Formats: sequence, structure tokens, C-alpha cells
Amino acid sequence: MSAYWPWWAGALGLAVLTIGYTLATDRSFGVSGAWERVLHWRREAEVERREAGLADEQALVAALVAATADHFGTLPAAPASAPPVPTGAAPTPPAKSRRGAQSRPAPLVTQAVLLISIFVGGLIAAVTSGRFDLRFDMGAGYRHLVTGNPVAMIALLFSGGVLVGFGTRLAGGCSSGHGLNGCGRLSPVSLVATATFFGTAVAVSFLLWKVI
Repeated sequence: MSAYWPWWAGALGLAVLTIGYTLATDRSFGVSGAWERVLHWRREAEVERREAGLADEQALVAALVAATADHFGTLPAAPASAPPVPTGAAPTPPAKSRRGAQSRPAPLVTQAVLLISIFVGGLIAAVTSGRFDLRFDMGAGYRHLVTGNPVAMIALLFSGGVLVGFGTRLAGGCSSGHGLNGCGRLSPVSLVATATFFGTAVAVSFLLWKVI
């Protein structure tokens, strides 16, 4: 009996994860971007700290006034008062661009929790299904298909990881960011990127199957 989930259960799980993450964080789901930010957590934490200070409008105005007075030796002129709002008319709220709201990724702690959850979820699934096996290669099938030399196998895996990382940075996202989120949003860039890496994967798999 197969220990794998049926295809529809995996699809449902990915849909719930992607939609839930977007609703909870108001950001697109992506693993490579989260990994890059967590690796550079000191820099990202400093950026978040600065942006939190700029988010306070009064503090920002006070800082700008102080910087103007320090540079020019005088305070800026007070802004003209806004025209009165007609009786019975509600004031127009400032327009907020949804694209601007998503210009920054989700908070650093959110993306760290995402990466930890992926690891813990995979561990729980492997243990509960009885398929957990701690090893340092890709299994017997990979050894038979590619090489039986452990050193060469590690070199190939390392090189492949570097190329995957380079590709995700070049494409501006990975399979989760482009394939799950970008295609769902009908982003032209994501559609092209997803077609490219999936098409390449299919071609390479046929090459390995037919040639090797």
C-alpha cells in the first residue's frame, strides 16, 4: 500500500497554505525570498527597525522639520490649511496603493516561522508515514542513476544547489513564488518563469531516462 498522499490532498494542502499565508500576511508566499532574508537577518532586522520609525507619521514629520532647521537654519513654512469639508460629506481617506503595501516582504519573524514550519511539517509527515530515514545522499536510485562515488555525489548535489540558488535570484523567485502565487495572480513574469523551469525539468528528466 502506498504511503504517499493522493494528488488531490497535496493540491488542497498547497492551496490552503498559499491562500492562508497571503490572507494572514498580505504578501505572496515564497520560500527562496524567505530563506535569503533569514540568512541576512541582521541586515533585515535593521531595515525593519528603520521602517517602523518611518511608519510613525508624526515622528517622520518631526525628523524632517529638525533636519530642515539644522541644514537651512530655519523652520519650514507651515502647510496651508485644507479646505473645509462640506456638511454631511465624509472626509476622503488617503488612497493606499496595494502594490505599495506589498513593496516590502512579510516580517522577518513570519518568514523564519515559515521555514521552520516547512522543516517540522516534513519531519512529522516522514515519521508518521514510517518513511523517515536519516541519510546523506539521495538514495539508492540516485546512486545507480548518476554515480556511486560519494564524493562525486556530494559535489553534484552542491553544484545543483548553487545553480538552483542562482536561478531563483535571476528569475526573482522560485517554484513556490512563481508557480503557486504568481501563476494564481496571472502574472506574466511568473507564467514565463514557471513554463521555463518546468519545461526544463521535463526535458532533463527525459534526457536522464533515455540517455543515462
